[in-house]
Amino acid sequence: MSVETITTISPSTNRPILTRTGVTADELQRLPQVAQEAYRSFSRSTTLEQRQEIVSRALDVLEKKKDELALEITTQMGRPISYTGVEVMTAIKRSRYLTRISSSILGKDGVVPGEEEKGFRRYIQRKPIGVALIIFAWNTPTIVEQFASAFAEAGLPKNVIQYFHCGSPTLLETVVRSPLVNHICFTGSVAGGLAVQRAASDRIVNVGLELGGNDPAYVRDDVDAAWVAEEIVDGAIFNSGQSCCAIERVYVHENIYDTFIAEVRKVLSNYRVGDPLDRQTQIGPVISRRAKETINSHISDALKKGARDETPANETFENPPADGNYIKPTLLTGVNHDMVVMTEETFGPVIPVMRVASDEEAIKLMNSSEFGLTASVWTKDVTKAEDLIEQIEAGTVFINRSDYPSPDLAWTGWKNSGRGVTLSKFGFEQFVKLKSYHVKDYPK
Repeated sequence: MSVETITTISPSTNRPILTRTGVTADELQRLPQVAQEAYRSFSRSTTLEQRQEIVSRALDVLEKKKDELALEITTQMGRPISYTGVEVMTAIKRSRYLTRISSSILGKDGVVPGEEEKGFRRYIQRKPIGVALIIFAWNTPTIVEQFASAFAEAGLPKNVIQYFHCGSPTLLETVVRSPLVNHICFTGSVAGGLAVQRAASDRIVNVGLELGGNDPAYVRDDVDAAWVAEEIVDGAIFNSGQSCCAIERVYVHENIYDTFIAEVRKVLSNYRVGDPLDRQTQIGPVISRRAKETINSHISDALKKGARDETPANETFENPPADGNYIKPTLLTGVNHDMVVMTEETFGPVIPVMRVASDEEAIKLMNSSEFGLTASVWTKDVTKAEDLIEQIEAGTVFINRSDYPSPDLAWTGWKNSGRGVTLSKFGFEQFVKLKSYHVKDYPK
């Protein structure tokens, strides 16, 4: 049976850089069976402490390879090399945190006692849910290979972690529908998440969804304009805006609006677009030609409807490397909610800024979205900001910060931004099921 060949295209040059062989439907049907066998053997033969040790050793392996991993991320997805090493270490630090707190959730400390009653013992324990299918969209293909290799080196038995490359939605549905898959996690677009949810809908199985965002920021009129401009630009265009929690729309109080725009122009004038392998580069390409087309269509729609492109002159913006999927960081003013850049996920280096007259107007506009991942308020008056963020419909709300999934906080999307939780102590819950124990003393 023929199998697909999946080619990774460099976003920097649009030339092929590696290929991987896909899997057949028959192979996909066997994978869950193999996974179930490995899961049952591993769960019976190891303690929580032993599993923690394996995770820690695997993280040690990944940390030693951080430079190699950083280069792979830069080469395959275009994130500048000056940032990818930090990204690798951030992921490792978050993983160490979750490993450290896992005993309080999954171990003896996580047992939930029932009401005390003479002659009875009642309690609740969390048990592993079983085989989990983790679906990642367009991430670098070698990362999962490195991940599996690190765990093998750390002593994880064969087949406890398996991976496959698949570009066919039809084939992927085969494993999603398998009754031997006990949980499904998907990270990607709303359309992709809905497709996974539909494929799983004919059986009883939990589906965790980390989907898109259209994350708003509100700048009040009491902040230092130069400082907040630096922060907003970074939150909006870091990694070319390719972050689900990037700032995608900015509301600025009219009293500071003009000053803020001037300061953003100053910040952007010093940014460097270029080859992501150059350590001076701050903005690399976007992931694909298709992504570039979508981002440019959002910009064009805004300009046709009356927005203004106030991006400052910058030689690196106008002369990026040839052939790659480069888009200049674009500052749009005069925007409104008739424009798709304010209502849909652009996922690119675009900063649309809208003037507002009050806190009330800002909050109303921030909530006027199908998405609810993150939102931020920028002000000297933190007490007032705490009142405002209570009114915001989003899973994570920031004051004077943005675009930072903290490992001790629940990472969760509201509305069409997703379902389920990762990170924090609550991040374990989607991977466990509850078992209640009711023990009565023998009466004689």
